[in-house]
Amino acid sequence: MTLDEPVRFTDPMPSRTPKSWYRRAVVAASIVLLAAVAGGAFLLIDDDGGSAEVRLLEAGAAPAGVSGALTAEGTAGGLRLCNKTPSRVGVAIGYKEGERWTTEGWWNIAASTCETLMAGPLVSRFYYIYALDYDQGGAWGGKAMLCTRDRMFTIHGIEDCVARGFDRSGFFEVDTGEQPSWTVQLTEPGETGTGGR
Repeated sequence: MTLDEPVRFTDPMPSRTPKSWYRRAVVAASIVLLAAVAGGAFLLIDDDGGSAEVRLLEAGAAPAGVSGALTAEGTAGGLRLCNKTPSRVGVAIGYKEGERWTTEGWWNIAASTCETLMAGPLVSRFYYIYALDYDQGGAWGGKAMLCTRDRMFTIHGIEDCVARGFDRSGFFEVDTGEQPSWTVQLTEPGETGTGGR
């Protein structure tokens, strides 16, 4: 090297700024992930020919000790629950009318009795139930998280339960098959219900 040649310096540390293609890929992946998480809160099911019914995602099948059937002829329409156990149970329900979710409770149902939870012809296909065994402990529940509280309640909305001063409880889904009346039976796990009465 002579004194007349220009000196070239090389940067010993390569630039740490991400390439623009990498930045775009990270942003696109983040958007896709956020959309998947937001969309995962609800599942849209399309019934015959386009009428849509919104269900809670991952509500899960009914737990052991739960069965359901069309309510027997001659009985008024609505949603009934029969407690076929030797214990008193407390029951809460959740349902959607239009765009509004509502949870209600508690119905106290004596052993070996039935109670109407919703009178009149049913307007929704899917209902959600959470029941507590007052005498022996335990619960019949599922994965659909709805708002509840310890005393009688009617709560509108299913979001931010704890922030609004409520509890979150896991309800199981009841598929009425769009029948005008339906009976749910609670039995001890391992037993089978014998039909509405």
